[in-house]
Amino acid sequence: MSDLTFLSAAAMAELVRSKKISPVELVSSHLDQIDRLNPKLNAFVEIHADRAVQAARDAEGGIMRGESTGPLHGVPLSVKSSISVAGMRCEAGSRLRAGSVAREDATLVQRLRSAGAIILGTTNAPELLMAWETDNLLYGRTNNPWDLSCTAGGSSGGEAAAIASGMSAGGVGSDGGGSIRVPAHFCGICGLKPTPGRIPSTGHFPVSAGPFALIGVVGPMARTVADLKILFDAMQGPDAGDTCSAPVPVQWPNADEIRKLRVAFFEDDGRTPVTRETRAAVRAAAQALNDAGFEVESFQPPGLEEARELWRKYFVAAGGMLLRPLFMGRELEMSPIMKQFLQSAAAEPVLNAATMLDAWVQRDLLRARFMAGMQRHPIFLCPAAAIPAFRHGERNWQVDGRRVEYLDAWSYAEFFNLLGNPAAVIPIARSSQGLPIGVQIVGRPWREEEVLSVAAALEERCEACRKLPLASSSPAL
Repeated sequence: MSDLTFLSAAAMAELVRSKKISPVELVSSHLDQIDRLNPKLNAFVEIHADRAVQAARDAEGGIMRGESTGPLHGVPLSVKSSISVAGMRCEAGSRLRAGSVAREDATLVQRLRSAGAIILGTTNAPELLMAWETDNLLYGRTNNPWDLSCTAGGSSGGEAAAIASGMSAGGVGSDGGGSIRVPAHFCGICGLKPTPGRIPSTGHFPVSAGPFALIGVVGPMARTVADLKILFDAMQGPDAGDTCSAPVPVQWPNADEIRKLRVAFFEDDGRTPVTRETRAAVRAAAQALNDAGFEVESFQPPGLEEARELWRKYFVAAGGMLLRPLFMGRELEMSPIMKQFLQSAAAEPVLNAATMLDAWVQRDLLRARFMAGMQRHPIFLCPAAAIPAFRHGERNWQVDGRRVEYLDAWSYAEFFNLLGNPAAVIPIARSSQGLPIGVQIVGRPWREEEVLSVAAALEERCEACRKLPLASSSPAL
């Protein structure tokens, strides 16, 4: 059964279409995997097994009647518990929302169902998504499939753990500062942070509005780049509920067009050091693309430190201002991780109308300069984070003799939330402790198709990618 659950989503759909496996068999094998592994990982917070089996029977009936099938027909997926799935809890890991049940599907969930997907359940997240690890007072912590003593990341840690362990074929996370890409990096899977508005965030909580609308997105997570493509294709498109939405048509470039994209890579940002193994992974990815015929050169774009500082104003300072009032009179229901986040927010310079407006202007000016520079280098390769997955509760690390603090370790992801670039993470290597190491592929806004096409070329070429074993081989499981 576990071999079946570790097929790609594309392979599952093809086997269903060709009647070599039934959707019922596929869903049942995933439910068995959940029964076996979720007690160890705590990735799922709610599973609707009966509904999933009934949906699988309906999908099987459609196949038998010769009805047309979608690209995800019969494929079992999961959804982060901050995204509305009709009849399932949408609590975002907070006691403030305990028992909150979604009345209708988020737009992207509707689109996944239209493509034939079957939703198994929803996955764990830190309280109101404000952390790079997954733990809360409602459901507890999520463990990494490669090492149970380590975090699966946050805030889409439950999604990453579910997918990496074969409990789900793929799914949906959200990302305001690395919350798709860091868990993908930690768990050895693939994830895409799209341009704000490319995939509608309608139905997400917290609501994508104000400063969060400029930096926060929803996006696909899967074990292969090909599956990311299928999920992206199914979910993308304008929606009236997303203030950043735009009618951008899907345009997949051909091989010749992709090879013409110049690639620049940088191993560190000059401020936050990364592990030697992370540096080696970035170099390996750059060499793999060079061997595949891309023009690749070392180049560190200017403005990264300014982007980091501005991101903190949008996410940390403004986020604290928006979330702190929710806990007035209910402070005892706040998780330790949320307390730490609000303490960090309180330590930031106070934002007022003038400073927020200035941050907005400075962000737009920096973004314009950065995008002008991407005319020469439409694709960047860089680390996804400073370190691989860390042990539960850790808050700082020594990297090359220098201390790296918790909020600084994820700046490599945060840059591109502030700037609005699409960015994917795919696994490239493993650390000496056996933990996955991913590399980030960054593109121009609204060019997700270029990012995913380069990621596919890298996945195909990179020897380390092919050698990276699935989490099913982890001694922890």
